Amino acid sequence: MYAFLGLLIGIIIGIFWNVPIPDSFSPYISVAIFACLDSVFGAMRASLNKQFRTDIFISGFFGNALLSVALVYLGDKLGIPIYLAAVIVFGSRIFNNFATIRRLLIEKARPH
Repeated sequence: MYAFLGLLIGIIIGIFWNVPIPDSFSPYISVAIFACLDSVFGAMRASLNKQFRTDIFISGFFGNALLSVALVYLGDKLGIPIYLAAVIVFGSRIFNNFATIRRLLIEKARPH
């Protein structure tokens, strides 16, 4: 639940706080956002499964973001758009987590 609250607060701050970001940072920001969203959706799924651990969430949140940004930087220096692979992987993980969350919520709401 804390992950969802943090996501909601982040979205609200992002909407009302206009921070200009240079176009050259777009791949970095997009991959970092996908990595963080992957961690948030994973935390929500783990919470619904009663398996959430704060240390796993924090390490995954920052670890995924740093690793993905480092890969984008490496790809940028090599002239290879590695960020596309990261976006595809994180995007598929987000959709898989969302599907699991949806199924768990439907199962919990279904009368027994």
